[in-house]
Formats: sequence, C-alpha cells, structure tokens
Amino acid sequence: MGDTVNSEGAQKRSFFKGLKAEFTKIVWPDKDTVTKQTIAVVSAAIALGLIIAIIDLIVKFGLSFIL
Repeated sequence: MGDTVNSEGAQKRSFFKGLKAEFTKIVWPDKDTVTKQTIAVVSAAIALGLIIAIIDLIVKFGLSFIL
C-alpha cells in the first residue's frame, strides 16, 4: 500500500524544472496593453465611485426630507 508505479515513458522532473517550463509559456502583455487596461480599470473605479456617491446623496437627502 502506498507504492506508486511509474510508466516507462514518464520521468520524474524536479519542481523547479517544471516551474521554468511553465514560465516560458507565459505571454507577457506589452506596454500599450498594460496602459490601456490600467486606464480602463481606473476609469471604471472612478465611475463606480461617483455612482455610489450620487446614490448615497439621494438616499441621505430622501431620509432627511422624510424625517
């Protein structure tokens, strides 16, 4: 129990060799892509913040009007 059987063609590779092989498969984005995506994320965050702030002001005004 607990014994493992390796197939003929399978060879054990060290963790770091496998890690290096996976890192070679990574396609890193270029500077233009990173810039465009950064602008999109910052714009979306600002827009969402403004929407939340406007909703908060409406609710605050509505509650002060009712109470």
